Amino acid sequence: MKLLLHTCCAPCSIQCVETLRAGDIHPDLFWYNPNIHPYTEYRSRRDTLIKFAGDEGLELILDDEYGLRAFIAGVLGNLGNRCPYCYRTRLEKTAAFAAEHGYDSFSTTLLISPYQKHEVIRGIGEDAAARYGVQFFYRDFRPGFREGQKQAREQSFYMQKYCGCIFSEEERYLN
Repeated sequence: MKLLLHTCCAPCSIQCVETLRAGDIHPDLFWYNPNIHPYTEYRSRRDTLIKFAGDEGLELILDDEYGLRAFIAGVLGNLGNRCPYCYRTRLEKTAAFAAEHGYDSFSTTLLISPYQKHEVIRGIGEDAAARYGVQFFYRDFRPGFREGQKQAREQSFYMQKYCGCIFSEEERYLN
């Protein structure tokens, strides 16, 4: 199986990649995260992922669009329900890339986080799969979340403090 794995960051990628490799699936990584703000956060996550991919001998495709303005415009009318827009934006781009470049399937490291909305991600992934004619590979990676975080700390990876968008940063520090 040729799988394209959308990656939000290196810490979330560690256990996803290990789990897939244990099942004899060797994913290529795809970085597309126009939801991550501010730019210093975006750059820190991207650069840590580049190091992780290099250390692990993984193919990493960078779609390096810092999308602050487009993201804000996309969620502005519905800030309280912004996550589906965020998931859709990234999974649609991943599915399109996978279809255009001969991948059998695609997935996302978002599926490792106990803080994400799994059923929403899964539904959006399946919709994108149907639209682009490539399979959405659903796997509940959450059992590896804590171990992945531990491994990331041991490797001195940059560890983010919030999901990604400026609104999640606000919620993280206000709550």
